[in-house]
Amino acid sequence: MKFEGIYTPAITPLAADGSIDKAAFAEVLDYLVESKIHGVIIGGSTGEYYAHTAQERIELAAQAKDVLNGRLPLIIGTGAIRTEDSVAFAKHAKEIKADALLVGTPPYALPTQQEIALHVKAVDAAAGLPIMLYNYPGRMSVGMGEEFFDAVADVKNIVAIKESSGDMAQLHRLAIQRPNIQLSCGWDDQALEFFAWGAQSWVCAGSNFIPREHVALFEACVIEKDFAKGRRIMAAMMPLMDFLEGGKFVQSIKYGCALNGLSTGGVRKPLYDLDAAEKQALERVVTELKRNIAQITGGA
Repeated sequence: MKFEGIYTPAITPLAADGSIDKAAFAEVLDYLVESKIHGVIIGGSTGEYYAHTAQERIELAAQAKDVLNGRLPLIIGTGAIRTEDSVAFAKHAKEIKADALLVGTPPYALPTQQEIALHVKAVDAAAGLPIMLYNYPGRMSVGMGEEFFDAVADVKNIVAIKESSGDMAQLHRLAIQRPNIQLSCGWDDQALEFFAWGAQSWVCAGSNFIPREHVALFEACVIEKDFAKGRRIMAAMMPLMDFLEGGKFVQSIKYGCALNGLSTGGVRKPLYDLDAAEKQALERVVTELKRNIAQITGGA
């Protein structure tokens, strides 16, 4: 499987009682299809998988498969502390004929490099689907290092990695030493650098609500190979990226979707929604971003 373009880790809308709003979830997926992104990820941290029951995750994945109906590739996140749980999500992904898996380091357990490799191999054996690795040590407390990559070199289904360490040296090492693994940007404010180093995809939560602007950066860098234009688009996006790193990431993504008229509901505890001042600030940032990128791309 070739990962190329913008892959959106979809949000999970909630009803007033805190349950998952399945009708609104279908609307989110339809919106993403209409926005011409290139793939959807279900069960990512932007989708609040950590606050879902196993049954909710399975139902969301199945619904996403039904709603997308082949219109976009579907990647299923398998994140869990226990390998047994990740294996169960992988098996279900195979059952519903998902296109690929997102496989990260189990959080909290602090596995060794060899233990991470065994985890990935167990998930692979359960599904036999293409795998995008997910390296996010800031959230999982353990990163994927050289020993890990050596240990999984024989896993043919590993085709890509969402690299979210924020470590530019790690990006360089992967690009140079692991050319068989497709790079996907997982650290938003480094997207330009990822594309310069050969990445052809970007997994970006912000594409839930400004998909066209994210696609514009991808097209400038990867399709047009116009990095001067890419730098201008990236500069216009930086205020939003700074805002998203302010401590209320998922809340901001959901409010951004609400600005587009999507029903999103709140977030599950322990998180709480943006306050009125934060909402106003985000709206100003988004308005300016859209205006500036439209001027760069010639959009309306």
